[in-house]
Amino acid sequence: MDPMPTITLHLNGQRVQTQAEPQTLLVELLRGPLGLTGTHVGCDTAQCGGCTVIVDGQAVKSCSVLAVQADGAKVTSVEGLAQGGQLHPVQEAFVACHGLQCGFCTPGMLMSAVALLEEHPDPSEAQIVDALEGNLCRCTGYVNIVASVRKAAELSR
Repeated sequence: MDPMPTITLHLNGQRVQTQAEPQTLLVELLRGPLGLTGTHVGCDTAQCGGCTVIVDGQAVKSCSVLAVQADGAKVTSVEGLAQGGQLHPVQEAFVACHGLQCGFCTPGMLMSAVALLEEHPDPSEAQIVDALEGNLCRCTGYVNIVASVRKAAELSR
């Protein structure tokens, strides 16, 4: 029997080393052994975006990435946004602009917005809509989510 591969992540600013079966998805590693349940599992088919995390600066759906593929990567989950008890500007904006209702899609929306604003600090509405396109929300109609990302861009400047 082959030993499980050791995976090293730079997760939310901390070096983490763990083992996982080769077929383990990144979302399973985060939610299971690492105990970071803010990353949601919605569809298991990379359609809903609830599992979005940032890997090496890119928003990715962690249900479509093997944990071993993230070995050595810098990974940020929703738990890594707030620092020292201070909400991230994107989190502040979602609260201020009522960008969430039930909250199920919120972690993925936040992570997609953070990745967008890292690349485009002053995004156009079209860029915001494009960045959020892979994230499904059944409650809000997206208007307040787009407004939240606009507000986050303002707060980040």
